[in-house]
Amino acid sequence: MIERKKTKEIKVGQVGIGGDAPIAVQSMTNTDTADVEATVAQIHRLEKVGCEIIRVAVPDPEAAGAIKLIREQINIPLIADIHFDPRLAVAAMEHGAQAIRINPGNLGGPEMLARVVDAAKLHRVPIRVGVNSGSIEKDLLQKFGYPTPEKPDSLINSALRNVRLLEEQGFEEIKISIKSSDTLTTIAGYRELSQKTDYPLHIGVTEAGGLIAGTVKSSVALGNLLFEGIGDTFRISLTRDPEEEIKVGWELLRSLRIRERGPEMISCPTCGRTKIDLFPMAEEIERVLQTMKSTIKVAVMGCVVNGPGEAREADIGIAGGVGVGIIFKKGEVWKKLPEEELLPVFLEELKKMEKEQG
Repeated sequence: MIERKKTKEIKVGQVGIGGDAPIAVQSMTNTDTADVEATVAQIHRLEKVGCEIIRVAVPDPEAAGAIKLIREQINIPLIADIHFDPRLAVAAMEHGAQAIRINPGNLGGPEMLARVVDAAKLHRVPIRVGVNSGSIEKDLLQKFGYPTPEKPDSLINSALRNVRLLEEQGFEEIKISIKSSDTLTTIAGYRELSQKTDYPLHIGVTEAGGLIAGTVKSSVALGNLLFEGIGDTFRISLTRDPEEEIKVGWELLRSLRIRERGPEMISCPTCGRTKIDLFPMAEEIERVLQTMKSTIKVAVMGCVVNGPGEAREADIGIAGGVGVGIIFKKGEVWKKLPEEELLPVFLEELKKMEKEQG
């Protein structure tokens, strides 16, 4: 049983982060934020697959101004991602950003930071202190060296230094992230940081890679941390459509039995015993399942060795044969069908089960 570390709870819009709040799954848009129509459309797609918080880049005044129009059309909290220019942070909050992500040390000094903090207090907006391995201050790199699994000190000290800058301004509605592109550095850094602070932690591996490499690296790092009770919200960073980040995120939480959303699908890897065309069938079933919210268990199995047993354990399942397939429901044989009829009948029954549970 996972025992989660208790951290201070903050609110990003209506979503709690830390404390007893559920671990939140988030992503970031890759549209031009100033293109309101495209950004809203992407956020709507992310909402459908379970995104609970969305972050947008704010590189210019046009992007900051678009936040108001975006917020009016979406249903999840919106975070503005700011670098270097404190005016953009203030403008983003004035236009309705429900949280901001900054590195306080690169905003131009105490006076500029004070302007941002005053706006955050006025608009009741929490701040994420986000430090990456590539953005550590030179003096800390000289003192501690580049962060490694054996010595992540520069990453941790950078984050805590920037947190102190906010605390000195009387601001404590904070969450922290210290991301590295290295899996082991990420794990070591967050382990140590978790012992040094009670602020909620946003965990993640930055610049993790494409679908396969990024999923593996993020799952290893975040899986270890979440299993140890570390982490209050996270993003799976992939060089991919952000919808894939959300899908991987929810599967990670499900695999650790932390949270569930939508059906669980188990499917066999196939072997020489498989006599039906299972790959496209499994892909289509998975695509449909990702639009569903009920927590049914679905099995898609290719042969008669493990297929019937696994299918019987599921709420609904397929076990393939030679040109035919059996559909099981609640452990009982429901229908035996020719291969060409198997998928449409199965999908129709899935949708019926979704309505019954809804």
